[in-house]
Amino acid sequence: MSSTLSLIILGAVQGLAEFLPVSSSGHLALMQIFMGMKGPQMSLDLALHVATLLAVFAYFGRDMATLLQQFIRGFRSPEARRSDGWRYGWSILAGTAVTAALGIPLKPVVEMASQNSLWVGCGLVITGAVLILSRYVPQRDRRVGLLVGMMVGLAQGLAVMPGVSRSGMTIVAGLIMGLAPVEAFRFSFLLSVPAIVGATLLEWLDLEGAFMAYLPQGWVFGFATASLLGLASLVVLKRVSLFRAWWVFGAYCAVVGLGVVGFSLLGVY
Repeated sequence: MSSTLSLIILGAVQGLAEFLPVSSSGHLALMQIFMGMKGPQMSLDLALHVATLLAVFAYFGRDMATLLQQFIRGFRSPEARRSDGWRYGWSILAGTAVTAALGIPLKPVVEMASQNSLWVGCGLVITGAVLILSRYVPQRDRRVGLLVGMMVGLAQGLAVMPGVSRSGMTIVAGLIMGLAPVEAFRFSFLLSVPAIVGATLLEWLDLEGAFMAYLPQGWVFGFATASLLGLASLVVLKRVSLFRAWWVFGAYCAVVGLGVVGFSLLGVY
C-alpha cells in the first residue's frame, strides 16, 4: 500500500470516527497497528485532530460566535445572564476543568494503551455497551447548567482512553442528565472544542517544535480527507441524534471490539 493511500485511509478513519460514536482514537490506533506503524504517530495524530477541529468550527462557527458574544455581555448586563450563552459558557468551563483534571494524569496510560490492541478492543466494547443501553434512557428536556457541564466533562475525561468514544460518552451522559437528544449533541461538540484545542497544544509541546519534521510525506491528503469527512459525519450524527439510533453504532463497536479482543488474545495482533 502506498504511503499516500495509507494517509488518506487514516484521514478517512479520523474524519468519520472523530464525531460518529465509534472512537477515532481506537480506530486510528488499530489502523496504525495493522499498518505496522511503530510507536505513537504524534505529529500525524496532531495534524488529523486539527483537521477535524476545523470541521467543528465550520459546522458550529456561527452558533459559537453567538454564544460567546452572549457570555461576554453577561459580565456587564444582568439581563444577558439569562441567555443561553451565559449558561453554556460557565457549563463549558466547568466541564473542561473536570475533563482536564481527569484526562491529563491519564496521558501516559493512554499512550501505552494505544499501542495495545487488547486495550483498544476493550474500550470499543465499553463504548458499544454504553450506546446500546442508551436506548433505555428516558427522554427529557432539561437545560444545560453547571452540574450537566461537570458530568458531561467527566464522561469526556474518561473518553481519553483509546476505544472509548468521546462523542458517544458525552452525548449519552447528556441524555442521562436530562438533555434532549439534539441539545446533548450540541453541548457535546461545543464542550469538545476546548478539550481538542488543549490536547492539541499538549501534543505540540511534547513535539518541542519538531511538528513538521515528523510529518510523513503526503500528510496533506490525510488532512484534507479528515476535514471533509469530519464535516459530513457531523451532519449524519445530527440526524442520528434526532432519531436516537445510537444502538446501530453500539452494535458495531461491540462486534469490532470483541473481534479485536479475540484476535489480541490469540496473538494475531
